[in-house]
Amino acid sequence: MRRTLLCLLFFVSHFSYIIAQTLEECQQAAERNYPQIRHYDLIRQTTDLTVANIGKGWLPQVSAQAQATLQSDVTAFPESMQKLYQQAGVDMKGLKKDQYRIGLDVQQTVYDGGTIRNTQEIARRQGDVEEAQTEVALYQVRRRVNEMYFGLLLLDEQIRLNADLQEVLTQSEKKLKAMYEHGTAAESDYLSVKAERLNVVQQGTGIQSQKQSLQILLNAFCGIEVRAVKKPVLPSVEVPQAIGTRPELKAIDAQLRLAEAQEKALDAALKPKLGVFAQGFYGYPGFNMFEDMMRHQWSWNGLIGARLTWNISALYTRKNDRMKIQLQRSMAETNRDVFLFNNRLEQIQQNENISRYRRLMADDEEIISLRSSVRKAAESKLAHGIIDVNDLVKEINAENNARVQRTVHEIELLKEIYDLKYTTNN
Repeated sequence: MRRTLLCLLFFVSHFSYIIAQTLEECQQAAERNYPQIRHYDLIRQTTDLTVANIGKGWLPQVSAQAQATLQSDVTAFPESMQKLYQQAGVDMKGLKKDQYRIGLDVQQTVYDGGTIRNTQEIARRQGDVEEAQTEVALYQVRRRVNEMYFGLLLLDEQIRLNADLQEVLTQSEKKLKAMYEHGTAAESDYLSVKAERLNVVQQGTGIQSQKQSLQILLNAFCGIEVRAVKKPVLPSVEVPQAIGTRPELKAIDAQLRLAEAQEKALDAALKPKLGVFAQGFYGYPGFNMFEDMMRHQWSWNGLIGARLTWNISALYTRKNDRMKIQLQRSMAETNRDVFLFNNRLEQIQQNENISRYRRLMADDEEIISLRSSVRKAAESKLAHGIIDVNDLVKEINAENNARVQRTVHEIELLKEIYDLKYTTNN
C-alpha cells in the first residue's frame, strides 16, 4: 500500500511538472505580479479618505482662541458726565487699555449650495481617472507577455525541428559508416555527415540557451515558474473587428466625467451659503460695556446667530474657469479620436499580416512534401553512388529549412491573431 502511494505521489508530481501554462494564465499571473497592481488599493483608500474628510464639512466647525491687546485709546465717558457721576458718588473709571478674552467659536453649515457634494464628486472622479490610468499600464503588460510567450513557442518548435534534423543526419551517418566499413563509401563522406550532425547539435545547444534565458525572464515577469508553454489553437473564425472597451477609452471617459463634475462645482460656487454660529468667551471687556466701565472684572459672554453669505467674486473667474474645463474636455475628446485612428491603422496592418501568413502557410505543406521526396531520392542516389554526400546534406538542410519556415509562419500567424485581440480587446 505504501509503495502504491509513493508511486501515485511520484506520478502526480511528475505530471504537475510537465503541465504547460496557457497564454491567458501567464497574462493573469503577470498582472497580479506587476508592482503597479498595488496602486488600485492605494487609490481607493486615498479616495475614500478624501471623500470622508470633505464630508466632515457638515460637522460643526469649532475654533478656540485667546487674545490679549493693549490699546492706545478706549471708550470713556466725557469729563462733564464723569463729574456728575462723582457728585452722585459713583466712580466711573472707564475701560482699561489692556483687554483679554479666551473663547470658542462654533459654526454650522446649513446650506452650502451643493459645494461639499460636488467637491466629493470631484474627488471620486479623480480617483476614477487614476484607476483608469493604472488599468492602462496593466493592460500593456499583456503585450509584453505575448512577446515572450510566442518567442518561447517559436524556440520550442525550433528545438523540436533541430532534434528531427539530428535524427535524419544520424540515420545518414549510420548508413555511411556501414558503407565505409564495407568499402562502398569514402571516409570523407562519413566524416562530412558526422561534422554536419555535430554542427546541428551545436545549433540546438544555442537554441536551448536562448530558451532558458527567455524562460527565466518570463518567470520573473509573471512571478510563477513557467515550466512549459502551450501553443494556442489556431482560431477557426476571424477575430471581431469592432474595438472592445480598451482601458485607454475608459481613462478618457473618466477624464470627461471629471470635467463634468468640475463644471457642476463652478455652479455651486455661485450659490449663497447659509449657516448658524455661536460665540462665547470669558474676558474683559464683555458685551455689557457700561458695567465694565465701572468694574474692571472678567465676565462670561456669548451670542448666537445666523449668517447668509454670497460670494459674488466667483463671477470674476467663472468665464475663464469654464473655458479651461471646456479645453480639457476638448483635449480628452481629441485624444480619443487619435487613439481610435491609430488603433484602426494597427488593425489594418495586423489583418494584412494575418492574411499574408495564411497565404504562405497554404503552400508550406506542399513545399515540405516536395522537399521530403527530394531528400529521400537523394538518399537513394547516394546509396547507388549517383550523387555525393554534399548534395545529400544540401537536400536535408533544404527540407529542414522548409519545416522551419512553416513553423515560423504558424507562430507568427498566432502572434498576429493574439496581437489583434489585444488591439481590439476581444
